[in-house]
Amino acid sequence: MEKYGVNQLRKMFLEYFEEKGHLKMNSFSLVPHNDNSLLIINSGMAPLKPYFTGQEIPPRKRVTTCQKCVRTGDIDNVGKTARHGTFFEMLGNFSFGDYFKKEAIPWAWEFLTETVGLDPDRLYPSVYVDDDEAYRIWNEDMKIPADRIFKFGKEDNFWEHGSGPCGPCTEIYYDRGEKYGCGKPGCTVGCDCDRYMEVWNVVFSQFDNDGHGNYSDLVQKNIDTGMGLERLAVAVQDVDSIFDVDTLKSLRDAVCGMSGKTYHASDRDDVSIRVITDHIRSATFMISDGIMPSNTGRGYVLRRIIRRACRHGKLLGIDGAFLTKLADVVIEGSKDGYPELEEKKSFIMNVISEEEEKFEKTINQGLEILDGMINSLSGKKVLSGEDGFKLFDTFGFPVDLTKEILEEKGISLDEEGFEKAAKEHKEKAKGSWKKTNYMGAASTVYEELDAALNTEFTGYDSLEASEEIAALCLLHPEGDEEDSVSEALSEGEHGAVITRKTPFYGTMGGQVGDTGVISTSDGEFKVTETIHVAGSKIAHVGVVTKGMIKKGDRAVLKVNEKGRMDTCRNHSATHLMQKALREVLGSHVEQKGSYQDPEKTRFDFSHFKAMTAEELKQVEEIVNEKIAAALLVDTKEMSIEEAKKTGAMALFGEKYGDRVRVVNMGDWSVELCGGTHVKNTSQISQFKIVSESGVSAGVRRIEAISGDNVRKYYEKLESQADEAAALLKTTPSELAEHIKKLQAELKALKSENESLKNKAASGQLEGVLDKVLDINGVKFLAASVDNVDMNGLRDLGDKLKDKLGDGVILLVSSKDGKVNLVSMVTDECIKKGAHAGNLIKGVAALVGGGGGGRPNMAQAGGKDPSGIPAVIEKAPEILKSQLEA
Repeated sequence: MEKYGVNQLRKMFLEYFEEKGHLKMNSFSLVPHNDNSLLIINSGMAPLKPYFTGQEIPPRKRVTTCQKCVRTGDIDNVGKTARHGTFFEMLGNFSFGDYFKKEAIPWAWEFLTETVGLDPDRLYPSVYVDDDEAYRIWNEDMKIPADRIFKFGKEDNFWEHGSGPCGPCTEIYYDRGEKYGCGKPGCTVGCDCDRYMEVWNVVFSQFDNDGHGNYSDLVQKNIDTGMGLERLAVAVQDVDSIFDVDTLKSLRDAVCGMSGKTYHASDRDDVSIRVITDHIRSATFMISDGIMPSNTGRGYVLRRIIRRACRHGKLLGIDGAFLTKLADVVIEGSKDGYPELEEKKSFIMNVISEEEEKFEKTINQGLEILDGMINSLSGKKVLSGEDGFKLFDTFGFPVDLTKEILEEKGISLDEEGFEKAAKEHKEKAKGSWKKTNYMGAASTVYEELDAALNTEFTGYDSLEASEEIAALCLLHPEGDEEDSVSEALSEGEHGAVITRKTPFYGTMGGQVGDTGVISTSDGEFKVTETIHVAGSKIAHVGVVTKGMIKKGDRAVLKVNEKGRMDTCRNHSATHLMQKALREVLGSHVEQKGSYQDPEKTRFDFSHFKAMTAEELKQVEEIVNEKIAAALLVDTKEMSIEEAKKTGAMALFGEKYGDRVRVVNMGDWSVELCGGTHVKNTSQISQFKIVSESGVSAGVRRIEAISGDNVRKYYEKLESQADEAAALLKTTPSELAEHIKKLQAELKALKSENESLKNKAASGQLEGVLDKVLDINGVKFLAASVDNVDMNGLRDLGDKLKDKLGDGVILLVSSKDGKVNLVSMVTDECIKKGAHAGNLIKGVAALVGGGGGGRPNMAQAGGKDPSGIPAVIEKAPEILKSQLEA
């Protein structure tokens, strides 16, 4: 058998399945697209999930790929054994409702035995124990003896993940020979040793799991296969492990050459050699897909991998930066299958070099500090979380690196304490930041950019431009990490793009910045906000929605045309409104504030009182007249002195440069303005004032809408009127009259209800005067009534006072789960020492409340009706103590 190289095997596999009618698709990015369940692509099937679930239609029913993958779940074991690695390539052939078991099984066998040349007698298939169809194909069609076909249960040969599509699988194992075995008598397929290696897994997606263990047949049956390229190479090249296949061996040899170490000479050195060999592959591929080192998400995975490799380089005695040299070896060995590695080579090198340099500055000091912390433990086996966090926060040590170093010395980290310290730090940091928008929270990152970099706005006449990306910033809207200048942004990352020219208007003068899209050959960036930042730069703030964008990329900047036009309508309408306000209210009207976005305009102006309905109507009519007049909107740039001569209205106290823009709307409105406008007032279409209110002393605010927003406004009002009319079983035109009738009826019913309530309450007090007590010569009546509010209790108190004459009254009622108390004392009783406020205060606590009042009248509320009997019982004691005082 020929010992094919990794690049040859990849090519052979893809060409084999192309001949079987499959569409060869390039590897997808390691950054998942529209899949929040994954941080990084970790299988060949992962990026194809939309085709399996039906969310997207595949480009062809048969597809084949070689997918780059990264798995870091067992990163701590990488290096310790030769089995584990973070980066691998997954070969796959997929069927979306096309072929099934009868084709997939023979093709897998044919490729391995005839195309690659593996010895059929050393291949052993396994099937799911209940999959008789797969067993029959292997046994009867492929002529594999029954004693060479292994049946396994769900744990090994049934693929499912919760509810949804699932099914049995068949796996093909390769017998690598006795030299890789454990030597035990029963060693066979399924043994934990390295002799029998699984090389291919074919999943038959044929059932639908309802999530409760009930399975039904899928209408569209699919094939999902996966074969690790490096594993296949191990079998074909007959080598010990993935670290011995041709591409990884050349990388491993480079590590040995740099360090002066020999592989297999020292177990400890071997660990470091394998860590570096694996990690530089992952780092190189991750960066090529736009993943940038950071302290969160996939960026943290990358930072951890790079810094772990750096540290193991030091353990091997490698001085200074070395990873870019190894990245060059990765690129050279893999560019046949992944040409983007060569295309992005300088970018990859820059990112690795910068990250390595950052870590180099702190690692020696950090290691020294960690050694000191370990020595101070005095034999203890746990490092405090606070110390661990200090290393992370101050010296940039990933916590995993700290844990790894501690583990080597038989020490653990107090992870709970680490999390507590991190949380406290985060809260403290949040409290010290003055977070507004990116303009405020991220101002420092923009100040780190080249001061000579400025942006020219070109969007007065064009909404699209082609420009080179001059700078990028990685932003963290949640404030959980510092913003930073970056070489690239990848999918899902928030950031800012800066170019030397832009058609995007940056928020200024009350007009909000444009939104839109920035596209490059490799990615797409959604602009959600455009702002002016340090110097004369304009930052396009947003998020990468697809692929990656890099500094130096040629980009197409395209403004959201509708959003810009709607904003222009509102802005131009504001100019017309300001002039109309001066005509209707007087020349004292001056702009005090302004805001325009695609939805509305908000205008603050000086005026001493609320505008009348008639004044608002007049302003609205004038503006709409000028819109209908189709006035030409002409903008000229001139000196400030020339502008003053035209009579252009300027903002009081505003600072203007030597050159200004003067916006003329016919010969009616002339203002200094740097914003964007319609070309003709007729484009505004229509104008509507929706509110007028006060902002502060002498300042009023109008909110208004224009264009299509006016139609939407009236449609909403019409819909609300229709809904209200339907509820009242009338028509919109008769709605007002119907409401008047209902109001009259409601008033009559309220009056009748109050009368009935008073009668009911009075009825509860029949015979109550028989319960009057004599307390030291003062008549005292304490009574409880049901379902009476405070007003009702006061009315009852007044009536009882009239009947009782001189005396003291206490009424208590429970209504809707709450307690009301009222006490009344006549003047003569006050002279004897009775005090309504103190009486209430003395009993209110019994019903879970509090209150008080004047000597002659007091009231209180409570929340515990069960205490009412205790109030009635205790009240005489309190009154008695008052009279005896």
